[in-house]
Amino acid sequence: MSLLGVNHVYKKYDNGAAVLQDVSFTIEKGQCVGLVGESGCGKSTLARCLLRIEPIDEGTILFEGIPLHNKNERSLKPYRKHIQAVLQNPSASLNPKLKIKDSLLDPYLQLGGQAAMKHFRYTNSKDFVAQLLDAVELPASLADRYPHELSGGQKQRVTIARAISIEPDIIILDEPTSSLDVLSQAAVLRLLDALRVQLGTSYLFISHDLSAVYSMSKTIMVMRDGAIVDRFEKDGLFSKERHPYTRELVAMFD
Repeated sequence: MSLLGVNHVYKKYDNGAAVLQDVSFTIEKGQCVGLVGESGCGKSTLARCLLRIEPIDEGTILFEGIPLHNKNERSLKPYRKHIQAVLQNPSASLNPKLKIKDSLLDPYLQLGGQAAMKHFRYTNSKDFVAQLLDAVELPASLADRYPHELSGGQKQRVTIARAISIEPDIIILDEPTSSLDVLSQAAVLRLLDALRVQLGTSYLFISHDLSAVYSMSKTIMVMRDGAIVDRFEKDGLFSKERHPYTRELVAMFD
């Protein structure tokens, strides 16, 4: 049984225009699946649907075979621990009025206490925050700072620490490096890959950047106009059998 199963998902705008069309895929434990496509093709809408920020119109979303797409917020809460997200803009993801330590503690206090964790130990809040900051290669001294006192790369590392703080099974990574400079991008990608191996977490890595998706993912899907038009293992990227749109992306990738 797959960790996450997405089956024939459709989503329409209020005006009736389709934004997701018959989207189906699976993610297995410890796997990174990449999703690449141009801006506006439906990638972020898919992420919001998987996180249940937006409803779907048709299809199913299953976590370990359990339907999530039709649960109300109360019945969905026990599953919030299992699926977390790291989004494009770290500044928008962090409450500017909260110190870093409070942002990092919030998911655990809300959700994490429901199950024992394997990698992080909560003995007291200070030590727990220090563990999380160390995991994303940040000094514990940042715990008492506010988001505006951190660089863009540091803030994104904090949002990663926040996402892993309750040891989710899946993290939706929606353009997690697009707002960073080139050096910070490369460092964050290396960190994410190391954390996936260390924690056994699965990723859906969403980006318009084929090189980033290629570096992170074993399985790659290509989205255009709300539909998955191609999917393949990464060693098949340069195959002549690829969809014409994939070949366009590959030409830019070269």
